[in-house]
Amino acid sequence: MKKGLMIFGLLILLIAGGAWYMLSGAGDFIRSQIEQQGSQYLGTTVAVSKVELALTDGRMTISELNVKNPKGFSEANAFSLAAVTLDIGDVINEPYVIQTVSVNAPAILYEVDANGQGNLMVLKSNLEAQLPKTANEPAPTTEGPNPLVIVENVTVSNVRLMFNFEKLPTGDLKIDTKAYEVTLPTFNAGPIGKPDGMPANQVGAAVVNAMLDNVIAAAKVEAKKRLAAEAKKKVNEEIEKQKGKLLEKAGDKLKGLFN
Repeated sequence: MKKGLMIFGLLILLIAGGAWYMLSGAGDFIRSQIEQQGSQYLGTTVAVSKVELALTDGRMTISELNVKNPKGFSEANAFSLAAVTLDIGDVINEPYVIQTVSVNAPAILYEVDANGQGNLMVLKSNLEAQLPKTANEPAPTTEGPNPLVIVENVTVSNVRLMFNFEKLPTGDLKIDTKAYEVTLPTFNAGPIGKPDGMPANQVGAAVVNAMLDNVIAAAKVEAKKRLAAEAKKKVNEEIEKQKGKLLEKAGDKLKGLFN
């Protein structure tokens, strides 16, 4: 009986909440919940292509998860995840354990508006507004059971981070390229919910929040590097101009000496 529960006892909806579902069509149910709850948490449209369950392997795969930019930004996706894989641990005793959440090669857009507001910061603010501020604060209501969950590790690898600063004024620093892409190194964004577990309908939001924390921090570092490089380039160009003018003046004076 316990073995049967371990194999068929379902799974935690991570990206945007949690649900247990033991009938046919579980993948479609989880997909719809991700879209509904994800859109509520992030304040923008979340879409998922499909969810596949490999219960005997203890694995769930979420395919083609796309999150639209928040209002006030371009029509592009803020981020697109080709696949998110969940490897399941203990599902007999509560808190239930997710061993690893793996996100490989997500495409993430870091876009800044004319006021310097970043799209990822808006999403993070929307998400945090939905989460309890303290451990004692009640969780958002959810239909059905809401078990406690622990995620041991969240691994995000090969992030394709696209910058777009086209709308951001840079004053006298005329930057030629305000849209470019970099690849970030692998980072870990776990654990989540230790030691006592977190209500399943908060886990997905906590995972996304941790991922955004890491990406935003890395994006700011990369943006500063690019701005510093551009500033140095402009300074060097100005130095060359001034040096050329000084040489011309010096040349004129030297000509006068030999005339």
